Amino acid sequence: MRGAGGAPGEAALAQSGKQPPSPARPPRSGWARAFTPARLGVYGFLMMAALFFLLPLYVMVATSVKPMEEIRLGALFALPVAPTFEPWRAAWQSACTGLECSGIQGGFWNSVRIVVPSAVLSILVGAVNGYALSFWRIRGASVLFGVLMAGAFIPAQVMLYPMVRMLAAADLFGTLPGVVLVHTVFGMPVMTLLFRNYYAALPQELFKAARIDGGGFWRIFFELMLPMSVPVVVVALIMQVTGIWNDFLLGLVFAGTENLPMTVQLNNIINTTTGERLYNVNMAATILTSLVPLTLYFVSGRWFVRGIASGAVKG
Repeated sequence: MRGAGGAPGEAALAQSGKQPPSPARPPRSGWARAFTPARLGVYGFLMMAALFFLLPLYVMVATSVKPMEEIRLGALFALPVAPTFEPWRAAWQSACTGLECSGIQGGFWNSVRIVVPSAVLSILVGAVNGYALSFWRIRGASVLFGVLMAGAFIPAQVMLYPMVRMLAAADLFGTLPGVVLVHTVFGMPVMTLLFRNYYAALPQELFKAARIDGGGFWRIFFELMLPMSVPVVVVALIMQVTGIWNDFLLGLVFAGTENLPMTVQLNNIINTTTGERLYNVNMAATILTSLVPLTLYFVSGRWFVRGIASGAVKG
């Protein structure tokens, strides 16, 4: 039975058990789809977060290129009228870091000499420990892993005095090898946890096949496991380089006067006052100190995300 319009009648639809079709909704415009309440909330949160992080950076950069005459006016957020890079040159070459006025460049090269061996050694030791704890089930491996996990959460301040006594007894206190050893020891628990969780997610069949082919401990590690560990190595490298570069406490205590890292030199520049406090030089020195971790994050950020997504922190 059909109605006057040729469409199925309501009685026929009710008899067949079908519901009459609902009227089609008009399509929403592009503006309505783009500015839903949920999206507006997300955009608002992102804008507030961007302002929270970018506003201090803007103040630092703007102040670092202002002459002191403009800074004395108190216009903190104003753009520089007569920008100059003289504060950057002074921060790098001639700012006073205590009794010496040779800028922050000495601390930069000290940080490089500390970071490179410390990061490489801590990552290598952590990779070997994680590999051994994942595939070579030695007696007491679970206890050792528990000790390493506990060591990852012990504050460094608790271990300062014992480490000072041990390094002094070994004639390493205040030397470059001494501070490298300290950073390696403190980074080993976290790196072991990171690599152990990554290797635990790999198929055991790969390891068993390598054992059947006659591979030993080191051959399997260097020829099979290490080439497969590129994602987690990138994550570990970012964590260690930024952590060691930004460290202040261990460098201050263990590096000695000849090997003070850049963070300690920055603190000396800011707290050294001979006459007028040069805020533009202080800001330039702060930016110079943070350039390495900032550059590392911007360049390798997507690799860090890939490493995390590939199972770098799976349990």
